[in-house]
Amino acid sequence: MKKPIQQLMKVAFVTSALALGSSAVGMASATALSFNAPNEVNETRNSLESSSEKLLAHQLQGEASWYGPNFKGQTTANGETFNPSEMTAAHRTLPLGSRVRVTNQRNNQSVVVRINDRGPYAGGRVIDLSRAAAEAIGMRGSGVAPVSIQVIE
Repeated sequence: MKKPIQQLMKVAFVTSALALGSSAVGMASATALSFNAPNEVNETRNSLESSSEKLLAHQLQGEASWYGPNFKGQTTANGETFNPSEMTAAHRTLPLGSRVRVTNQRNNQSVVVRINDRGPYAGGRVIDLSRAAAEAIGMRGSGVAPVSIQVIE
């Protein structure tokens, strides 16, 4: 009886970690380990490492937009000054400092950006790119584009 409950708890913690993002995996790992007997530590750790790898391979899809010129010089969520010439982006939930590959689904051009801000706040958008990143994937003129996002770090 004890073993099925522990398995359910592991599933719950891994699911929570995946839902919250990669920064939550460590927290879920520590919490899950505290519920396990010593001989089950490696099993739990391996399970969470596999889940972490899946998270890094996880791909999101949706519509991207890019920051307009009025954001130049503003402070981003991580305290940096926004520079439209850098390869950066805003995402609502990915950890600040994450690196993601953004691919324009219309032309298959991609760019790697670092998440340094929160947003976008316009409905239906999944990521806001800097002007340089938007240019790199050929979406500056259109303003928006369907994209896929893959977490790489």
